[in-house]
Amino acid sequence: MFNDFMTLDVLTTFAGLTATTMLIVQFTKFLIKNRFGDSYVRLYGFLIALILTFVFARQGENAQGIIMTIINAIMITVAAMGGYEMITDPFASKSK
Repeated sequence: MFNDFMTLDVLTTFAGLTATTMLIVQFTKFLIKNRFGDSYVRLYGFLIALILTFVFARQGENAQGIIMTIINAIMITVAAMGGYEMITDPFASKSK
């Protein structure tokens, strides 16, 4: 079993960054949601994922590496936000 909850090695993986993004957003989203509304929570999640990805999983220093890091942050955001919705209420039916 694991001896540590979160290590630098875990934060360099897709699963580690997704889990960390999900945890940070879910514990702090009330700050954004109360002030700005639901739609800004996704943007907040992307900013958290972008910061974490640039710090722990940067792809390179050139333009190509920066663009790949941004794309990875988008994928992490989608996985983190969708993963939380799937875990908390898998049979939810959204209506407009």
